[in-house]
Amino acid sequence: QVRLVESGGGVVQPGGSLRLSCAASGFTASMYHMSWYRQAPGMERDLVAQITSFTGGTNYADSVKGRFTISRDNAKNMVYLQMNNLKPEDTAVYYCYAKGARLGRQYEYWGQGTQVTVSS
Repeated sequence: QVRLVESGGGVVQPGGSLRLSCAASGFTASMYHMSWYRQAPGMERDLVAQITSFTGGTNYADSVKGRFTISRDNAKNMVYLQMNNLKPEDTAVYYCYAKGARLGRQYEYWGQGTQVTVSS
C-alpha cells in the first residue's frame, strides 16, 4: 500500500527553524517528483517546494526562497523540508506529495499533513 507520512511539525517562534520529514512506502520515491505543499485555514493548498526525480533539481515558491530547502535521501525513501527563519505567514498544514508515471499511467499520492505554527 502506498503511504506518505509527514512528521516534524510543531510550534516555533518567528525566526526559528523546523525540519519536516516525509517517509514514503509502497513505492520508490526516487522515481517520482516529490513536493511539499501547505494550506492555511480558509486558504487554498499551494506548492512550497519540489525536487525532481530525474535531475534532483529543485524549485521553490517565492515566499520561501532562501529560507526553505527540500532534499531527498533515496536510500531511505525519504524527503525533507528544512525551514529556517520562519515567519507567522508560514503557519499552515504541510503536505508531502508524490507525482510519477508507470506503464503509461499517472500516479499522485498525498500525505496526511503535519501542522506548523509560527507565533510569538
